[in-house]
Amino acid sequence: MLKRTLRRSFSWLWWWVWRGVFLFVVLSVSLVMLFRVVHPPGSMVMVERKIQSWIHSEPIQLQRAWRSWPQLADSAKVAVMAAEDQRFPHHFGFDITELRRALRASMEGGRLRGASTISQQTAKNVFLWTGRSWARKGLEAWFTVLIELIWGKQRILEVYLNVAEWDAGVFGLEAAAQHYFGVPADALTDRQASLLAAILPSPRTRSASRPSPQVEQRSQWVRQQMRNLGGADYLRHIVD
Repeated sequence: MLKRTLRRSFSWLWWWVWRGVFLFVVLSVSLVMLFRVVHPPGSMVMVERKIQSWIHSEPIQLQRAWRSWPQLADSAKVAVMAAEDQRFPHHFGFDITELRRALRASMEGGRLRGASTISQQTAKNVFLWTGRSWARKGLEAWFTVLIELIWGKQRILEVYLNVAEWDAGVFGLEAAAQHYFGVPADALTDRQASLLAAILPSPRTRSASRPSPQVEQRSQWVRQQMRNLGGADYLRHIVD
């Protein structure tokens, strides 16, 4: 009798687990398909920033204005790829070469560094919370595969440029361009774009309009990488 009860309970448990998994798959795929044609109303990072401001009683005004692909400067598109993910047009969401380098450096005693691609960062920013748990990394991988399959490279970069955080409460390229340089997102020069790309690893502690020597040096490196990639011509690899 006890065994039968346990077996029945176990069967019910698995039924609910698989039902939950099925619903999650359906909902996540549907959401990614929706955002293929509809601009995301925000990102989970924006939600986190709002919640943090409420918890700490420090009001924050989010700055954000969506700009479509033609309204984003080509210089910024290339600068972000040059700084964050130079193999973006050629991988399927995960840069195996960078992952191997990061793992090798860690095994040799170096600091474990991130190897997240633009696709992974977009998946995290739009759909997930920040953090380093294995659960979040697993979900990040799932959403990364989905957006690679459903959105394509051009849409991924477009969304990324519109949800990336460039200062406290400053989200998206348009808000960043206005915040730092007083110009629209389609008027950024190569230097301005490279400065914005240079602060992305730590945007809330760095400034593009008042760059530190380290930021200035990195921006120069970014511009050199932009030239090495072929400038705006590199975009032909991702345009649908």
